[in-house]
Amino acid sequence: MSESKEQHQQETPTSGIDRRSLIVGGSVVAAGILAARQFGKWARTEAPVFVGRGQQYGSHLPRTIADGLKSVGCGEKLFAGKRVLLKPNLVEPTRAAPHMTTNPAMIVATAEVLQRFGAEVIVGEGPGHVRDTEIVLDASGVGEALEDARIPFADLNYDDTVWVPNQGKESPLAGFYFPRAVMDADIVISMPKMKTHHWVGVTASMKNLYGVIPGIRYGWPKNVLHFGGIPQTVYDINASLPPVLAVVDGIDCMEGDGPIMGSLKRMGVVVVGASAPAVDATVCRLMDVKPHDVEYLHLAANRLGPIEESQIEQRGEDWKPLAKTFEILDRPHLRRFHTSRGALTS
Repeated sequence: MSESKEQHQQETPTSGIDRRSLIVGGSVVAAGILAARQFGKWARTEAPVFVGRGQQYGSHLPRTIADGLKSVGCGEKLFAGKRVLLKPNLVEPTRAAPHMTTNPAMIVATAEVLQRFGAEVIVGEGPGHVRDTEIVLDASGVGEALEDARIPFADLNYDDTVWVPNQGKESPLAGFYFPRAVMDADIVISMPKMKTHHWVGVTASMKNLYGVIPGIRYGWPKNVLHFGGIPQTVYDINASLPPVLAVVDGIDCMEGDGPIMGSLKRMGVVVVGASAPAVDATVCRLMDVKPHDVEYLHLAANRLGPIEESQIEQRGEDWKPLAKTFEILDRPHLRRFHTSRGALTS
């Protein structure tokens, strides 16, 4: 990019984010970044991951999520007095295809748990294809749910930005503009929908962080990231942000031509962990996918977190009886997912 380092540090004027009274901005707080890095350090070489089975979008979800967070060492002491940003996956949804986006019930239930733990909670997202985030909020039902629960929303596509050097260095990008609302948070929780992906095979908590890249800087559909290599930029974004927790909506999932055009696949699971690579590796195993076949997970292995089964301490339910084979497109760049299947424990 042609801007100088000083220009990188400048704030970007906000645009169009006052359309809802609940859309908020933020300012960078170094202490928040340091706090997030501290809790993330211990999750790099081994990590517990919780799997809850038999889940539905109902009143019991807060209990499941609370149990999951506590079981992986993330209870009240971690969240009390902290500012937490929930990052769901909101794409081009319709209410007729709820398996496309993170279900509103999952978002509200997680927020409820964190508020009970003493945290200040906001929800933030920057959809990759739709310039008007309000359309996505309305179509998905998330906007209505957040308003009913009085949970503020940060439009990450239009938030002020902060330049952060690329710590991963797998892509040619020198760094990233991250929204202030993300960098201001003490803790970020990625809340993806469990889905297949027509370019990288599987999308979960690490790929979900593409949504923190602001459209006002990168355009729509953020092709700068694609040109830099999707696996490489997924890795680099995760390496450059403070470590995140993950709460995965694996209740109604998507297979086939994901992340938008695929078919409903019911799994009824919730997956929780403090290490995004470990969580995503568990998600892969639940989908009958070898984690090392997902290139960004292969890059992340033991650099950002563990992905080997021997390094992940299972909490809650055993994933093995719950695993189901997800349909993945038969395309040349995805053929390895078909040829290497059959050993779920790998």
